[in-house]
Amino acid sequence: MAIHKIKFFSGRSSRYLAEKIVASYGTTLGDSEVLQFSDGEFQPYYNESIRGCTVFIIQSTFPSSDNLMELLMMIDAARRASAYKVIAVMPYFGWARQDRKDRPRVPIGAKLVANLLVAAGVDRIMTMDLHADQIQGFFDVPVDALYANGIFVPYIQSLNIEDLSIAAPDMGGAKRANAYAKHLHTPIIISHKERAKANVVGNMTAIGEVEGRNIIIVDDMIDTAGTICMAANMLMEKGAKSVRAVITHPVLSGAAYERINDSQLQEVIVTDTIPLKPEKDLHKFTVLTVADMFANVIERVHNYKEISSIFYK
Repeated sequence: MAIHKIKFFSGRSSRYLAEKIVASYGTTLGDSEVLQFSDGEFQPYYNESIRGCTVFIIQSTFPSSDNLMELLMMIDAARRASAYKVIAVMPYFGWARQDRKDRPRVPIGAKLVANLLVAAGVDRIMTMDLHADQIQGFFDVPVDALYANGIFVPYIQSLNIEDLSIAAPDMGGAKRANAYAKHLHTPIIISHKERAKANVVGNMTAIGEVEGRNIIIVDDMIDTAGTICMAANMLMEKGAKSVRAVITHPVLSGAAYERINDSQLQEVIVTDTIPLKPEKDLHKFTVLTVADMFANVIERVHNYKEISSIFYK
């Protein structure tokens, strides 16, 4: 068993989720604050001793970039306060779409973020449904990559949907969709898309049997909702009985909420790694919490237990 005391802290943007994680773990958040300067600069600080403790800092790094900077500064502060280990719990890992040079003269943003986290002094990363699995290789510290299918598969099974098929919104999502299809014992459909430019989809078609099927599209994130709504409308035009979407990270920028409500999507099932905007029309959304899974994995990591058995692969 672990001998170092464990303490949890949260960045400002993820406190809503951090409180649920620590409640599931059976404890409370530690006392920390952020000093805000009038020019926008800020300084996080801990109001209690963390010397010799294993410190878990919970913070997703969705926009704005202040969320990433706050996490980096909290890691640095914990390291300078003589924490034994500093573990960053990042339910949503921002900049993950920038995992390679897909055209000349662009940065590899995910690698840069990894370098920043390691430079700040992090000992371990815990995240969920990375946009690209190879991002784990950007780190020289352990990365616990959780899979949201451990939450989604039981929910899908509870719906008791007949004639079910799982669909990937693009070729890159085929591996993820196959993991769901394998455990739900369903056929798989692949949507093939051609992008006109970033965030803009040109043409789309489907590979697989669509007619007469109740289809669930699975993906790691939904940003502008252009791809997912186009896929849903295309599948319905090809004879699908219904289309739902299972998405881990609801980024939902621009007119995404309106696109979803105007689309053929019957239900959009997401997690709470990123909070939905309460002022929007959310009647199509179902939110499943990741708190229990993170609390379970944190307990296993802290006490040197294996974690792979709790995920569907």
